[in-house]
Amino acid sequence: MYHHLEHPRVIGDLLLYRINRLLSAGGAPIIRLCEGRFGITRREWRVLAALAQYKNLLSSELADCAQLDRSRTSKAITTLVQKKLLQRKILSSDRRKAQLALTESGYALYDGMFPQVLKIHAELIGGLTAAEVMQLDMLLEKLQEQAEIMQLAHDWPKANRGRHA
Repeated sequence: MYHHLEHPRVIGDLLLYRINRLLSAGGAPIIRLCEGRFGITRREWRVLAALAQYKNLLSSELADCAQLDRSRTSKAITTLVQKKLLQRKILSSDRRKAQLALTESGYALYDGMFPQVLKIHAELIGGLTAAEVMQLDMLLEKLQEQAEIMQLAHDWPKANRGRHA
């Protein structure tokens, strides 16, 4: 029997490609929910969810918690402030920094959306047994640890965005 992950032959056999396909298919209902029912983007949802979990954060902390780059986080923050879902409070100790928190409307949106996200999550993993879910959880943790080790261990080249050869 051919083991796709152990001996990939084409791009479709690669772990990250397969995870990306899963994210695309499994994430589509989340995007439709965000945009169609709640009027926010998936990125804005990640920012809202991080603030709901961790409460008051600086924008740099929020970027780390939401696992977004700082410029995308900044754009999402600006849009969420305009939508009155998030409030920005400039720190008196350092006027360059702002503490971020959800507004009442932000919490209401989160409280309305999170149970629906949980239903999508439950349906996605519903095809697995309890033992398989536990095993998947453990394997994802191990893969995350390995990815973080790789990130620190290698000096990967920086992207050449916006600069043409």
